[in-house]
Amino acid sequence: MSNATQTNNSPRILVFDSGVGGLSVAREILQRLPSLSLVYASDNGFFPYGTKGEAELIARVDMVMNRLLQEYPVDILIIACNTASTLTLPHLRSRLSLPIVGVVPAIKPAAKLSKTGVIGLLATPATVARPYTYELIREYAPQCDVISLGTSELVQIAEQKLRGETIDDQSIAHITAQLMQHEQAAQMDVLVLACTHFPLLKAELAACLPAAIQLIDSGEAIARRVEYLLEGRMGDVRNKTGHTAVFTKKTAEAERLIPALHTFGIHTAEFINIE
Repeated sequence: MSNATQTNNSPRILVFDSGVGGLSVAREILQRLPSLSLVYASDNGFFPYGTKGEAELIARVDMVMNRLLQEYPVDILIIACNTASTLTLPHLRSRLSLPIVGVVPAIKPAAKLSKTGVIGLLATPATVARPYTYELIREYAPQCDVISLGTSELVQIAEQKLRGETIDDQSIAHITAQLMQHEQAAQMDVLVLACTHFPLLKAELAACLPAAIQLIDSGEAIARRVEYLLEGRMGDVRNKTGHTAVFTKKTAEAERLIPALHTFGIHTAEFINIE
């Protein structure tokens, strides 16, 4: 337990992602648990994760996590990245004693919500292709038809949006049009945003899709899980320490994210160079 936790009676959590997608998860957690102190860590020095090999990624996350937890002791670790969750959670849990919460595509709640039995899955190409995703569909949505589309472009667009750059609405429209080309798309009533970057573009995606399609993600479920793990340990919101963002490489792109971090309640940005 960190010194901040001991003296302030306010737990501290680490939300980790390769980029800024995990901010969508951090927002849900802080809305539910405002007395938490949060460290948001972005491994921007190795971004994006979706294009990296499995062994390479496991080794990288292990190294980065060692450094982060030395510098920022926390009570709970949240891996707010679908790619990192599916690949690295077993390894991290085998060697770390603190609770670790991962992200999985929200297929189970989507199957429960759908009235038509046709759900969409919008993810990175790696998540769409991963056996883990097929297993989730088999286990939780065997009665559903799932329309899957893999895109890396939305990850980059979400990063651009948070840096305050002009984003290409036509690219978003093109991606949603691809999804709607499926022969069963007219029956789709729930769309799973299975990358933590995608909820950052929820309004833009919704504007390009039929109003009948409900967009869901894993953020709320993760917030509930964190609340459960911290039951009885939440302090007074007045006693928490401030939120901090940490980047593994100092770049102009990362520095342009600082104004957006303020909108998430994060007012300190630090850089620790991890090669």
